[in-house]
Amino acid sequence: MTILTDSTEYFEETFKGLNNAAQQFIGITFEECEFLDCDFSESWFRACKFTNCDFARCNLSLTDMANSQFFGVNFKDSKLVGVDWTRADWPQYYRDFELKFTRCMLNDSSFYGLTLNELVLEECKVHDADFREGDFTDSQMTHCTFDRSLFVHTNLTRVDFSDSTGCAIDVLANEIKGAKFSTEEAIHLLTSLGIELVD
Repeated sequence: MTILTDSTEYFEETFKGLNNAAQQFIGITFEECEFLDCDFSESWFRACKFTNCDFARCNLSLTDMANSQFFGVNFKDSKLVGVDWTRADWPQYYRDFELKFTRCMLNDSSFYGLTLNELVLEECKVHDADFREGDFTDSQMTHCTFDRSLFVHTNLTRVDFSDSTGCAIDVLANEIKGAKFSTEEAIHLLTSLGIELVD
């Protein structure tokens, strides 16, 4: 069984089937690593670095990412419920961290106040998430469900919401210039303007 060691650097390694729920990891660097079918739920990654890594079919729900850094990381078919991404370390000299989530569950996650330009969310369930005060310019958030997620003072300039549903976005309280919505969702946006549509 593979044991992750604190303050260690891992390069081009594949970790498969790790069961590391509710464990603590400190100062580990992962570069070009792959995680397959791993369970890190309720674990604590403190001051770790993930660069050009891939997670597939992993459980990272309620994981604490305190002071950890992410760049070029892809999550596929993974569960990341209740993750507070604001606890991670996002250097101000970057705006695009090349993060991508595909067919992931991101319910109850917080992206409050973060600048994550060109963020990619594809076919994800993003219920009760917090995007307030964030900057997600040029992001792709397609085929997702955003039921009860919060968008207030959020920069959604040129964000592609094609085929996404549940987007309760007040057009007066958010920046949505150049954003794309499916026709049905665009009609819902008009409710924030007090407009009544008639046949």
